[in-house]
Amino acid sequence: MSQHKFSLSYLNEDDRAYGLAGMMVALANIDAIDRVATVTIDTDGPMVEFSHAYYFSGSPSISPKSTWDNLVANFHLTTSMVVGNILARSIVRLKEDAPAEVMKEIYDIVEEEGKETCELESDEVETLYNHALSRALRVFRNPRVHPAIDEFARIISLKRSLSGREVIDELHLLQLI
Repeated sequence: MSQHKFSLSYLNEDDRAYGLAGMMVALANIDAIDRVATVTIDTDGPMVEFSHAYYFSGSPSISPKSTWDNLVANFHLTTSMVVGNILARSIVRLKEDAPAEVMKEIYDIVEEEGKETCELESDEVETLYNHALSRALRVFRNPRVHPAIDEFARIISLKRSLSGREVIDELHLLQLI
């Protein structure tokens, strides 16, 4: 690794902007960007607020399998976001691969969450994680998309907060979707 120290916590506002940009690009990459209601860089809590569809927890009139499928889909979505966050901050911003120890730490968190939230087995979590990682690596390792991600991070820093519609519009203008 170069002179940069990479960690899970954000180093500065620029790092936060790239993390948020990476999350949005990852969602666009899995056709889930329409689940975003708003994003904001100026919060200590979650920077992404989702639409109602994400928070739907089930109903007595809906089968338990459908409810579980929705939980797994949301788990896949958040896994993709975490991976996109890390890859945008490392590959695009710092121009280096994410450190193996950081990726291992992310995997361990994802595995625990998959077991607790969705009652997935280790091999199921691994399959889902590897799918999210491989899709994200195809995007974030493509140097042709780096200028667009750089610009999207700059837009996030300037605007501070964007609605879901604005996120979609910006990603479309930058040809990221």
